[in-house]
Amino acid sequence: MYNVAIVEDSKEATDVLKSYFDRFSEEMDARFNVVCFDNALDFLENYSSAFNLVLMDINMPHMDGMEASHRLREIDNNVTLIFVTNMAQYAIRGYEVGATDFIVKPVHYYDFRLKLERAVSHIDMQTQQKISIKIDDSIKCVRVGDIMYVEVIKHKLVFHTVNETLETYGTLKQVEAVLSGANFVRCNQCYLVNLGYVNGAKGFTVTVGNDELTISRSNKKAFFQKLNKFLGGVGGGKVKIYDPNRTLQIRPIRAGVACRRKPFCVGCGVEVTFG
Repeated sequence: MYNVAIVEDSKEATDVLKSYFDRFSEEMDARFNVVCFDNALDFLENYSSAFNLVLMDINMPHMDGMEASHRLREIDNNVTLIFVTNMAQYAIRGYEVGATDFIVKPVHYYDFRLKLERAVSHIDMQTQQKISIKIDDSIKCVRVGDIMYVEVIKHKLVFHTVNETLETYGTLKQVEAVLSGANFVRCNQCYLVNLGYVNGAKGFTVTVGNDELTISRSNKKAFFQKLNKFLGGVGGGKVKIYDPNRTLQIRPIRAGVACRRKPFCVGCGVEVTFG
């Protein structure tokens, strides 16, 4: 059972989303408990940590979805968050509050299903997958979804998580094997990055959380390919790298408008180019 909150001031849009959850449940044999809020204030006042997923509208009266999401992160830094909006410029700003995805209005079922599949996988990884880290004479279990990046300093491994920094001994290769399939990619020989926490990338620098990490020349092509593949799934389209040796730029444009510059993800209204 997945507990879902829909925060949307339009009853028509809410009804569409609820019908899509019902359809997805039948097709994928998954169960959802959906609770609807028509404004962000009521949602925050009645928020429950039992929620696994929040679908947040952006343009709402009294408090917009971006402000509500910032306040949500003060309460719960782990719940999976998806924006539902016709304001494509918030695609990039969503990284400020750790949004996993966003859906452009009007919502079409194919796009909804793609995003929900990703969200369910993300939730399953968060709730089920943990790794054990030996610290001195004790063992600490850490959720994979909480790890932003792993750093190696000589023979010491440093796990940078959303809540704390943990140190142990080992090799990055060993950690990479454990975290395979969980969207972790090397940006150089010293860092293993969780793509879900990437806020931006420019030249030979990637911003993970609030930290800027160096991308090595030898890892740059593979890193950007995997990052773009990860971002491409966000919009339901594919983002292709034309020149991996140039700077990645991500800029919002009006959703649903054909763009002659390539590559362009029509589904999310975000253009990814190298310049």
